[in-house]
Amino acid sequence: MTAAPALKDPRRYFEEIDARRSAAAETPPVCLYLEVTNRCNLLCETCPRTFETLEPPADMSWELFTRIVDQVPDVARVVLHGVGEPMLVKALPRMIRYLKDRGTYVLFNTNGTLMQPRRFQELIDTGLDELRVSLDAADRESYLKVRGKDFFDRIVRDVGKFVAYQRKVGAATPKVSLWLTGLKETIDQLPAFVRLAAEMGVAEVHLQRLVFDEGGYGMARSDLSLFESTRAEELAAIAAAQAIGAECGVTLDASGATEPGLSLKRQAEDQPWSTCRRPWSLMYFTAHGRALPCCIAPFSVRGYSHYTLGDATQASLREIWNGAAYRDFRTALLSEAPPAPCRNCGLRWSL
Repeated sequence: MTAAPALKDPRRYFEEIDARRSAAAETPPVCLYLEVTNRCNLLCETCPRTFETLEPPADMSWELFTRIVDQVPDVARVVLHGVGEPMLVKALPRMIRYLKDRGTYVLFNTNGTLMQPRRFQELIDTGLDELRVSLDAADRESYLKVRGKDFFDRIVRDVGKFVAYQRKVGAATPKVSLWLTGLKETIDQLPAFVRLAAEMGVAEVHLQRLVFDEGGYGMARSDLSLFESTRAEELAAIAAAQAIGAECGVTLDASGATEPGLSLKRQAEDQPWSTCRRPWSLMYFTAHGRALPCCIAPFSVRGYSHYTLGDATQASLREIWNGAAYRDFRTALLSEAPPAPCRNCGLRWSL
């Protein structure tokens, strides 16, 4: 595969994608999502892996990792997470350094349970750009209900220690942020969540979209989502959180760095999936090398068989990227009858 286009001007890059979207992608992906593991030490009520086995438990091998990365030598951005907890992977620091050595922007989401002080300097030394901590609650009781295990106090303590350690040694990266899934169960905690972030020394808070299939996983149900059903109390919680953030120096954004209120609105009422650029800009690979359309797909339709687009252990990325499965997927996405994951994603999300 030829070099991926640089993202020095993201707006222009995506405008060009919008103008040229067709069954075939004219340029390589600029972003890779690599599920470095599908193992996890939590039982989150909003995660599909809690309720079904998507693939056999595994970490992505070093051979598969380098095989994928080396085929997109100038990839601009790599996200090292999927449905598992990346910090369970022993080779994670080596993977980050391998990517940083070529100038790639690297980030991953973590549940924060493995942020032991002995790992602080090693994580900083990798050159990681962003560390996103999915905390999902402002207190211990709510955390236990959402996450299934009682790690709240440990995470708050250790992430706070990490941020303090960064200040002590003068490390500007990784940039640390806290993430809260937008549920009716937790949205009223948003002001307290922002205040908690400030107490931990974290300067960014993000609201994470909740995407779910027809049946829903645990708390990932339509009656608990906020999309198109936001009450005055919930809007008040967002406003209060923004005010607290302004006082404490904490930035509050919704998924995609949008203003939280705007994140509740559809961009395209009749075909909400129609503005998606993911099948033209990124590739997602599971720990076993299965190519999926994006990181949202596992949450929006059950079973990978519905939307597997290739296998990196059996074919090159070039062959997958413009192979029959990808071309058919893009064609459907541009139609009035999109693939199932995209249909649910566009209609069934909250913040």
